[in-house]
Amino acid sequence: MRFLRRSLLGVFLLSITLALLAFAGNTVRVAVQDRMNAEPRSFPERERVFAVNIVEIEPQTIEPVLTVFGELRSQRSIDLRSAVGGTVLEADPSLIEGGVVTAGQLLMRIDPKTAQASRDRVAADLQDAQAELRDAERGLVLAEDELTAAQAQAELRAQALTRARDLETRGVGTTAAVETAELAESSANAAVLSRRQALAGAEARVDQAATRLARAEIDLAEADRALDETEIFAVFDGTLSDVTVALGGRVTPNERFATLLDPTQLEVAFRVSTSQYARLLSGEGNLIAAPIKVMLDASGIGIEASGVITREGAAVGAGQTGRLIFARLDSAAGFRPGDFVTVSVNEPALDNVALVPATAVAADGTVLVVNDEDRLEVRQTEVKRRQGDDVIIAAAGLVGERIVAERSPLLGAGIGVRPITGGESMDEPAAPETVVLDAERRAKLVAFVTDSRMPEEAKTRLIGQLEQDEVPAETIARLESRMGT
Repeated sequence: MRFLRRSLLGVFLLSITLALLAFAGNTVRVAVQDRMNAEPRSFPERERVFAVNIVEIEPQTIEPVLTVFGELRSQRSIDLRSAVGGTVLEADPSLIEGGVVTAGQLLMRIDPKTAQASRDRVAADLQDAQAELRDAERGLVLAEDELTAAQAQAELRAQALTRARDLETRGVGTTAAVETAELAESSANAAVLSRRQALAGAEARVDQAATRLARAEIDLAEADRALDETEIFAVFDGTLSDVTVALGGRVTPNERFATLLDPTQLEVAFRVSTSQYARLLSGEGNLIAAPIKVMLDASGIGIEASGVITREGAAVGAGQTGRLIFARLDSAAGFRPGDFVTVSVNEPALDNVALVPATAVAADGTVLVVNDEDRLEVRQTEVKRRQGDDVIIAAAGLVGERIVAERSPLLGAGIGVRPITGGESMDEPAAPETVVLDAERRAKLVAFVTDSRMPEEAKTRLIGQLEQDEVPAETIARLESRMGT
């Protein structure tokens, strides 16, 4: 009985367990079906608004600045060459690299012995030519006298023939006497002809002697010039470069031993593209005299000079593109020929344009405009020039509009934005930070600038800044970094 009771109890418990499992499975199934058949829950959507920096378009007149690189050259330069060869007997102490000379200064004297000997030989040849001319002139005088005597003799023979014929006509003279007189006259005429030939020869000798004398004088002048060219003088005030000769050295004829440059008359040569060159042309197609600025960065201190465009290269050149432009510098303090400088050219002014950040304009020339509802619109514009991190665009159709200063891939037409206006104008940079110096620190900085190798203009400008009550912090930091403090 106990076994039967326990068996029935086990069957009962098993039935209850299976029933509970079936109920639980059915509950899970119903829950899954309800979850799958139920509509998804919907939450209220909120539009995302982006904060953007904006720039208001105001039409203005702007002079674009074209920035290129160029090289300084001297407008006056000359190669110093030795016309004659020989040993350098004397050399001026300024005949060194970078030596400063004045016009008419004796730079070098070459041994004149060879030139002097040649000059003496030519002078002797000149004396021979002069003696030959004098002898030829005396011979000409004698030939003229002989011709005069021969003509007088011929006249006497003609008179004798006339008398002989007259006597023969009157029957007093004989035919033989007439024939003798005719022969005498003929001989006298032949003598006159011979003397004329001698006179012509004497005149030709005089001409030849005169020609020889002229050649001798020319040779003497060349010899004197060669003797003078043993001394070489400076043509104008300037600085020497590429000096290759020294005292005791030997030079050959036409050898270049130095180059004389005028550092006060400098010009800058720079190359521009064809499109940039087209913007520098006037309405008649001529290159305009546009003002320029040249800057040389010397140890963090910029040296600047102004100038004006003067001419352009005659040819493009093999393997080159664009145009080569030349500009004259008004002042060249601190500059030297060969300096690689930055050239800023002021182009003709553009009217009705605006200067905006380059990040505000897309590659296709479109900008994003913020409308009255603070939503973005795409507008097309024309990019006139690119100025570093900014661009100059046409203001037509955008006057008074607000455009996005910095575009991003998240921004597009119809998107809502929150405009942010910058506190400072793009064209007006913030004032530089200044520092009040104490007396000791100011004295150290002034002494450093005074003892440095800066150009005098840069020294004057920096000392003037340091003497102010407040000095720009950037200037102080730059000077102290160079002092090693």
